[in-house]
Amino acid sequence: MHNYLKKSRKDKLLRVYKNNMKKSVIFPGQGAQRPTMGKDYYDEFQIAREIYDKASEAIQEDIKKICFEEDDRLNLTEYTQPCILTTEIAMLEVIKKEFGFNPEIYAGHSLGEYTALTAAGVMPFESAVKIVKKRGSLMQSAVPEGKGTMAALIADNIPIDIVKNSCDSNSITMANINSKSQIVISGGVEETKKTCEELEKKIEGLGVIYLNVSAPFHSSLMRGIEDEFKSVLNGFEEVFNKENSVHVLSNFTGTYHLPDTLIENLVRQISGSVKWLDNMSEIMNASNEIYEIGPNKPLGKFFKTVGGEVSSIINLRGARSTFEKKE
Repeated sequence: MHNYLKKSRKDKLLRVYKNNMKKSVIFPGQGAQRPTMGKDYYDEFQIAREIYDKASEAIQEDIKKICFEEDDRLNLTEYTQPCILTTEIAMLEVIKKEFGFNPEIYAGHSLGEYTALTAAGVMPFESAVKIVKKRGSLMQSAVPEGKGTMAALIADNIPIDIVKNSCDSNSITMANINSKSQIVISGGVEETKKTCEELEKKIEGLGVIYLNVSAPFHSSLMRGIEDEFKSVLNGFEEVFNKENSVHVLSNFTGTYHLPDTLIENLVRQISGSVKWLDNMSEIMNASNEIYEIGPNKPLGKFFKTVGGEVSSIINLRGARSTFEKKE
């Protein structure tokens, strides 16, 4: 009888724990783009078609053409960013309507943070599309071509303090702290190369992959555009619902946004580190269901390194498979 009561109490506590946990949705950022992304949603659902049309009207560009056809602009930062945001919101809205999906915690990686803010009702969709197009344009123009680069450092349990010290001494930045096994560094070409060479000597088994990017994103070289981007955000501030930002994780701080610091932290995200490892910790502490929605699925792999399980949805077939299993 005693063991039965102990088990009964344990089961009750477990039910209470699970009931208090929340659903989270996460959105990948730049680099997740691919030709034809979102077309299956567009072809089948009116709500998706409306979203693509609104985005096209907002920035006076044919977003459908860039996303669905072979179009070189898909890989130009100025266009990549609004295309990814539009696709992710179209996917989300269909999934919400068709499967009753109702997340309570929102996060996104770099550009994906803007999708998260839009999904959480902080930014109106059309405003967000305009903002990220300008963000992409500014980021693209911040550094002359060939003057900056990014490199992914890959190893088991990378010592963050060692990487940070090396980056600081060479005036470059830890751009993305993605997981326990991947950190991306960013800065000037020579400084980044020197840092990689130093770290290869200090960290056993370290692999280095130089990324094919058009600019050193999330580095100090981006600081020159921060004032102009702040003016862009200030221009939309009156339509923001800042109170909803408390449901969205900040890349810059690693924890939840606060209404009073929303704009400042979005500005600082441009040249600061994306603290994705901290974001993942916050999500796992609050969620027992995590869904990645986007044209590709890099974030689920990062969660695996910290023992997290993510349902990644990259197309309509995957959405149906994921949610029909849960019914």
